[in-house]
This record gives sequence, C-alpha cells and structure tokens, in this order.
Amino acid sequence: MPALACVDAAVPPPGYAFPTTWDGSLPVPEPFSGSTPDTGLHPLLHPTSPWSTDLSASLYNVDGWGAPYFYINSAGNMSVRPHGAATLPHQQLDLMKVVKKATEPKSAGGLGLPLPLIVRFPDVLRDRLESLNAAFEFAVQANGYGSHYQGVYPVKCNQDRYIVEDLVEFGAPFRFGLEAGSKPELLLAMSCLTKGSPDAFLVCNGYKDEEYVALALISRTIGINTVIVLEQEEELDTVIETSRRVGVKPVIGLRAKLRTKHSGHFGSTSGEKGKFGLTTSQILSVVSKLRQVEMLDCLQLLHFHIGSQIPNTALLADGVSEAAQIYCELTRLGASMRVIDVGGGLGIDYDGTHSGGSDLSVGYGLDEYAATVVQAVRYVCDQKGVRHPVLCSESGRALVSHHSVLIFEAFSASQPASLELRQNLAYYLDQLTDDARADYRNLMASAVQGDYDTCNVYAEQLKKRCAEQFKDGMLGLEHLAAVDDLCELVAREIGAAKPVREYHINLSLFTSIPDLWAIGQLFPILPIHHLDQRPGVDGVLLDLTCDSDGKVDRFIDGRSSLPLHELGSIEGGGYYLGMFLGGAYQEALGGLHNLFGGPSVVRVSQSDGPHCFTVTRAVPGASCADVLRAMQHEPELMFDSLKRRIEEYSLGDSKACAISHAFYSMPYLVYGTHLSGDGMVSDSEGSSGVTEEGSGYDDDDDEWDMMRCLSV
Repeated sequence: MPALACVDAAVPPPGYAFPTTWDGSLPVPEPFSGSTPDTGLHPLLHPTSPWSTDLSASLYNVDGWGAPYFYINSAGNMSVRPHGAATLPHQQLDLMKVVKKATEPKSAGGLGLPLPLIVRFPDVLRDRLESLNAAFEFAVQANGYGSHYQGVYPVKCNQDRYIVEDLVEFGAPFRFGLEAGSKPELLLAMSCLTKGSPDAFLVCNGYKDEEYVALALISRTIGINTVIVLEQEEELDTVIETSRRVGVKPVIGLRAKLRTKHSGHFGSTSGEKGKFGLTTSQILSVVSKLRQVEMLDCLQLLHFHIGSQIPNTALLADGVSEAAQIYCELTRLGASMRVIDVGGGLGIDYDGTHSGGSDLSVGYGLDEYAATVVQAVRYVCDQKGVRHPVLCSESGRALVSHHSVLIFEAFSASQPASLELRQNLAYYLDQLTDDARADYRNLMASAVQGDYDTCNVYAEQLKKRCAEQFKDGMLGLEHLAAVDDLCELVAREIGAAKPVREYHINLSLFTSIPDLWAIGQLFPILPIHHLDQRPGVDGVLLDLTCDSDGKVDRFIDGRSSLPLHELGSIEGGGYYLGMFLGGAYQEALGGLHNLFGGPSVVRVSQSDGPHCFTVTRAVPGASCADVLRAMQHEPELMFDSLKRRIEEYSLGDSKACAISHAFYSMPYLVYGTHLSGDGMVSDSEGSSGVTEEGSGYDDDDDEWDMMRCLSV
C-alpha cells in the first residue's frame, strides 16, 4: 500500500518550531492479508462483466414493486405499461420521452414546463380500478356469495379534480362511489357523483356538524346514494334533529371500534383506542335511541377500519370476521342492515419484497384480498343465517399510488475527497498530544496488520479526541485537517467502504414527499434513464430547502445510499430520477416549506400516435407569486414597492422586468436557459407556464403588464 508511505518529510510551517525527534516517515504497511472487507456496495456492482437493463432491474427491484406497470426498456429508460399485464408492446410508454415532451421549450415542440414534474397516467388508474372490481367479482362468483361488491374512493388520498372525475367515470359500470371526510370533500363528491352511477355510494365519514349533515341529506334529494356514518355517538342527535328540520330521512351507518388491530405505524389508528368509532356499548346505545325515535330502519351500514397497509390476509380475515359478527348482531337487533364497509387497508408493495411483516410491503395481491373479505363475511353470515350484505371498501392508496410518477433532476453532486496528501502532514501529526499520538500509532499498527475493524475504532477515537482538543484550543485547524486526511487515507488503503456522495436535487421533500419526512415512509426512487449503464456511485439525495431534514438517506432495500451514475458521464441533458408509487396523500399533505410550491403536472394517455402517448393536460407548478399569496403576501404590492425603489436608483426598466419575471417563475432552480445581464432567466420558455389551453406569457413586457394587474 504505497500511499501510506508517501508522506513528505516534515517541514515546519512559519510560526512553528521543528521537533528534533521526528524523521518525517510513516510506517509502510505490509500487504493486506485479512479477509476482504465489506465495501458497502450492492453485490451487483462488484462484477466487471458488461452491464444490462436486467441487472438494473434487479438492483432496484423494479419487478418487485413495479409489476405490472413499470419496467426498464431496451434503451435503458423506465417505461410504463398503462394497461398493466394487458398492455401490448406498441402501447408501452417511454418515461424519458414524456419528460422530454413536457420540459423541452415550445420552440422545440415541447411544453416548456419546469421541473419538478408529476406525470399522471389515467390509463393506469383505470386498470387499477378495473382490477380491484374484477378481483371482487371473481371472489363473489367463486365462493357463491349472495350479493356484490361496490367500493368507494376516499378523496382524501388525492383530491385532484381530474383524478376524482376519472374514478367516477371509470367506476360507473361498477357502481363505484366516493368517500368524504369534510365539508369541502363532501361538496366535491356531491358534484362529481352527479355524473356517476345513481347506485354509487357517497359515504360520509369524519366529524360532523349540522351543516355537514344538512349537506349530506340534501344530496339524497338530488338522487345521490348518501350514507351518513356515525364516528361518535353524539353525532346521532345531530343527524336526527337535522333530518327532521330538513325533512329528509337519512341512511345511517356506524363505525365500530374493533378489537382487531395490527402493529406498526399504520395500525395506530385502529383497535379499541383508535381515534374514531363506537364501542360495543355505544353501538347498543345508538340502536336503542334509533328504536325509540322509530328510525332503526335507517341504520343500514357497518363501517370499520383495521388500519392502513394491512400486512397479511390472516389479520384481515380476523378483523372482517369480527365485524361480520357485529353486522349479524345489528341485524338480530332489528336494524335494516345491508352493507359492510371494510374501510381502507388494502396495501401496496412499496419495497417489492411481498412481505407480511413490514409497513413497506404486503403479503398478498388484489385477488387474495378480495377472496379473504368475501370468504370471511360469507362464513359468519351463513352461520347466523343472515343474508349476505353488499361489500364496500375504501381503497384509496391501492387505487391511486401507481398512476403518478414524480420526476426531478439532480443538478450537482459532491466530489470525492482527493487522495493528495496535505503538505507537512507528518509535521502536524507529530504536534498532536500524547494520547492522540497513541491513537495514531495504534491506528497505523492496525493498518499494517490489515485489521479493518480495529482500524475503524482507532480512527473514530482519534478524530473524536482531536475534535475535543480543538474545541479546547489545544490544536489548530491544520492539525484537525491532518487527522481527517490520515483517517481518510487509511480507510481507502485498507479497502473500507467508498465514500457516499451527496446528490443535490431540484425538489422540496416537504412539498412533494412529505410522508418521507413526517413518518419515515419510503418510496421506490431510481434514475429513469441510463439504466443500461453500470451505476458507479453510492449517493444520498439532498433537497433545495434550508433544512437538515431535507434529505433522502434511507431507501426501500434497507440501504442508506442509492446506486447512481456519475453526473459528469451524463450526455445530452440532465440526470433525472423518479419517485414511484407516490400518488396517494403526498400532494394533499405537502406544505410550503421555504415557499417551494407544488410541481408541474402533465396528464398522459396512451394513444396510437407515433410516440404512443398524448398529453391531455399540462399545468405549471405554483409560481413565486402563487406561494407568496398563499402566505397572505400581495405580490402586486410587493412589485410596486420594488419598482419604486428601482426608479429611485435610476436603474432602468430592465431591472423591473427581471423582478416581474421572477414573480412568475417557479421557486425551483432553472437550468439550460440563457441568463440576462441581471442574472435572471431571459428565455421565457425556460420558466413560463403552460395551461390546459397552452397559453403563457412569452415576453417580459407582457409579464410586467400582467404583474400590474394581479388580483388578490
């Protein structure tokens, strides 16, 4: 290991006395004789054989979490099968072609949308909905079940207008409905369901006041099949009083607190201590009160929730069986029961392991889930001689997660530390205190013996000791740097794990992937191109926010870094990564940390054209003016104030135009555009917005005039 012997003879820098006992040399370690240390690399990254897309698929486990919708094509790009397993070869969509169409300037035939970018695939949404209904239809037929399934989509998962409208349209043949948990969600659901199946349920969950209940009752008068679910016992009085005032007879459901629950984060909202639901005593109290007011026939639905991401079918069967017993008891007590709503919980496989013991995975598919529900309800009802109820589920995550992909760019990366030795390294090491020099000698002796574990211990001990002495003023900055250089050199020479690089991404995690920060939820993240090339870097991802939590350093395979490509090796544009399976919750939960707004959005449908896809909607992300207005600032007044200051300094109109342009740009970084002398983006296509109609502001004068006319 020659590098350890290449320390220059110690030459004292100005201001330091030269010690007479140092000969300027470090011991030369003998050839490493121990076992090969773990380098921290993924096993697939060790071979020297040619790389392939199959190896990338294995490295990122694409087939595990992505089937049947995502795969790597022969060009090394992530691609989408919009119709799942039924997708024909000519219908497959190259994700890089979609990104190119969305982000290229209008002058080049693109849409001019800035990154980050959400790409929605409504065809995938349709396939998920059809697959869920097909699974239940098969289970009903296979088990001789005496009723049918008709689910609802909980709009809280993603309230985007076009997602909800798509689901209502796609679900009409299946009597598929919606679930609302607040007054604005109820208004949204009422409006959308006027175009849906008249038999579709509108399930009203959440806390309710008189206005909420009145809205739900009014919806029944316009032909919507609305059910008011009691989350708390006291809500019954509100329902009874409001129904009498409005003159509309309600259809009532109740949510039961089951004993069944699962462990982990997603099970914390279930069980006897869950946030919502009625205990057995409260259920009996509700039945008694409804009987007293001669409204027991209004009670028709039983709802429960075991918890999101139910990990296995054994737990599911246990919970459904318990709920079915309650359903049968309510029937025995005289209620006109006809529906069991099994709630949410149908999980997806984020890490592709098909494991039943993790929040990141589930040990079943749609078919197993449906069969378990049908069999559990049928068995209990047959035992009690009760007619089989209509089956309903509130499966939001499983419906919308796959149809949305978040695309973002890595714009820079930290560089590996140089192996060049600092001048006078030996001198500064000799200036260490006695205890630090003892650590240094032990470190070098361990290196000579090839004892990696002991080397690591002494290196950490030496760095910690010297850091404390630096804080006490006993060592200078040069001493601290010399110790860091030595420890880095030793680690590399003995074959320790190669350094993890930091990749800076044009994204706010708090806005676009809030669950990663808030609850540690992991999503599949990987490059969407160059997957026919071997990744040579282990990296972590750092976002744009001024927050130390704004980083991704945990990934679905349990590793603390992600295999990536060298940015310097990327030709013909930027380096794009995708976050998959994030279509549920992330957009609704995202905040405005550092005033970074939401991404641009495109809606892409499969077509028979030359590129196999059509962009049916394109919307730019929130501008600086948009996010400022969301925090009660008034961009038009801000601009006027800045314009007056520019006039006071006699700087000319160009500066005001540049500021106006900044108000209309997205808060994210812009690359690949020309900068004016003011340092602002001068190519309007680099930051201009594209709406559904394709309009935008194509020159600074128009933007300035528009800025003046902003309406709060």
